[in-house]
Amino acid sequence: MKSTLSGYQRLLEIDLNGNNAAFLWGPRKVGKTTLLHQKFPDAKYYDLLNTELKTQLILKPSLLREEILAENPRLVIIDEIQKAPALLDEVHWCLENTKTKFILCGSSARKLKRGAANLLGGRAWRFELFPLTTRELGEYDLFRILNHGLIPKHYLEKSPDRSLRSYVLDYIEEEIHSEALVRNIPSFARFLDAVSAAHGQLINYANIARECGVSPKTAREYYQILIDTLLGHELLPWRKSRKRRLIETAKFYLFDVGVVRALSGLRKIQSGTEEFGRYFEHFLIEEIRAFLSYREKNLPLSFWKTSTGLEVDLIIGNMDSAIEFKAVPYADTRHFKGLSVLKEEQKVERAIVVSLDKRPRKTENGIEIFPWQTFCEKLWEGKII
Repeated sequence: MKSTLSGYQRLLEIDLNGNNAAFLWGPRKVGKTTLLHQKFPDAKYYDLLNTELKTQLILKPSLLREEILAENPRLVIIDEIQKAPALLDEVHWCLENTKTKFILCGSSARKLKRGAANLLGGRAWRFELFPLTTRELGEYDLFRILNHGLIPKHYLEKSPDRSLRSYVLDYIEEEIHSEALVRNIPSFARFLDAVSAAHGQLINYANIARECGVSPKTAREYYQILIDTLLGHELLPWRKSRKRRLIETAKFYLFDVGVVRALSGLRKIQSGTEEFGRYFEHFLIEEIRAFLSYREKNLPLSFWKTSTGLEVDLIIGNMDSAIEFKAVPYADTRHFKGLSVLKEEQKVERAIVVSLDKRPRKTENGIEIFPWQTFCEKLWEGKII
């Protein structure tokens, strides 16, 4: 395992060839700033975490334009752009009137959207940085992944619990409280606890609202805040079926297993438990999300679940792949009944089970069974999707 954050070779390629602007989004602490300094060491850099600089630019956004006209830099990077939305008008002007290119980095577009900020009229490409992937780690340990999470600093620490706890508190303070995204901070904190308990399950707004003492409408708004601040995402249900009644409620996943563990009370994840299975599934779903984003494969993700309880954990694209995640040492027909039924009813290009098996296998009806390490290797080699 590499010993420094800078030792990881991140897979995200930020290429401005053919365009003059890009947004780089990503949750807090995933390494956006480090990546930008590594890839663009000669860029003119504005860090809006610098309170003095941020205040100057908020009070007089035109300072940005004036400095660019004076210095004529080839590339400007503005970090934490959501803290000064008015700068986007200045960036827009510079894109129209100078040859300077821009990369705008942030952990939330919510404040920009809410303030009807200028999002550069579609001129800016969008990139997203995820936590570490198995490809970037090179050597990896499943128990470390599930207990530490894959935010770079947390993964490297010997005992990450304090950092994980601080991450949640800092998120509430810096992303929610300081940006005035919600008025009732205690209810939002209770909401985060409720979300972690129902993590990876069907969203039930009424139950969540009752647990955190708000209305279902407010609970929906809280979920949207998690999405806008990149702390989580929905997994939508597959709805195309004429033969069976399917569940039409989405699931919700936070972006990192370590953050889920922090919100759940920092209990150690151990093999053979229900939590181990849930975290195993979650880790691999996030790995696939990162792969699709970095390789620019525009394929939707969903899950398939019938009203009678048959389920397949992940559908990629239009049944390009249907995947079950099973944290068992030997996957057999009991573990992929839903996958077998789905294959009979739909044209599934590849049906896959990812498990703790030691060797790859393939059933008579064409279901491929991969050890999770093999699955991750083949995924990044482009042999799965």
